[in-house]
Amino acid sequence: MRRTAFETIEAPDFDLALTLDSGQAFHWERAGAGFVGAIGDRAVYVEQCGSVLKVRDGEPPTLPRVISRYFSLDHPLAEICASFPNDPAMRTASDYCRGLRIIRQPRWECLATFITSSMKQVAHIRQISRTLRRRFGETRTVHGIETHVYPAARRIAELNEVELRKCALGYRAKNLLSTARLISRGEVDLDRLATLPDEELRARLCELPGVGAKIANCVLLFAYERLRAFPIDVWIERILRERYLQRRRKLTSEKLRQFCNEYFGAYGGYAQQYLFHHARTTASQKRKPSSTKPAPRLSRKAR
Repeated sequence: MRRTAFETIEAPDFDLALTLDSGQAFHWERAGAGFVGAIGDRAVYVEQCGSVLKVRDGEPPTLPRVISRYFSLDHPLAEICASFPNDPAMRTASDYCRGLRIIRQPRWECLATFITSSMKQVAHIRQISRTLRRRFGETRTVHGIETHVYPAARRIAELNEVELRKCALGYRAKNLLSTARLISRGEVDLDRLATLPDEELRARLCELPGVGAKIANCVLLFAYERLRAFPIDVWIERILRERYLQRRRKLTSEKLRQFCNEYFGAYGGYAQQYLFHHARTTASQKRKPSSTKPAPRLSRKAR
């Protein structure tokens, strides 16, 4: 197997492990001192050494640009954090999560992953993603380690619901299959949707099987870089009710959405991710044993 030297990338104000464990993407796995995963159809090894990333994928001429874009190293993180509301919950989460960046994910992969995430914990979503990749995704090898890319929409569209249910998708199998077939037939073009304003894009995504407001906002944030998008799941709703809206008894989903849009502002997606990760992680640390296991370590492929 041809080996390539590491490329290095300056990555100030970035925490690789924190970002990959924050519930945005679910397929990266620990491998030695770094992580192995896929960016689109490219297998990548990433390792952090202080403010520098060491990366490898077999195609080094373009790899630094791919890595920098994927991990949003161009986002003005200091400016983003300075824009957060100055309240106790947000200050605590911001301090805890400093260096966490919103990942720019491939659109189909992000949409499909969050369709399969409905009513699932992070550990379960990781397992579903791993199973789908291993059974239906193409195999890649990087840094002596075998991994798999996420199956394309056309590959999922060729399957049937029974095959997908064997990946522990349950009722989500039907939604994933129906959405994959819409995209495979050209009835939905995820790239063309990128030209739409936030509200129209959110509405179009909600027309897809298995996509509600929460999943649509996740896709807006992680796949379309709409940084104002504020996904509200059970963790975030609990935080909002306990820390921000204690005196308001009648809170509809629309009122919660309006509050978040106005209060957290243009970088609400970052605020949401920091609040979410802080709450989930600190709650997990208080439980014995922890219910959220760390990403498994991978061994090198025998050569």
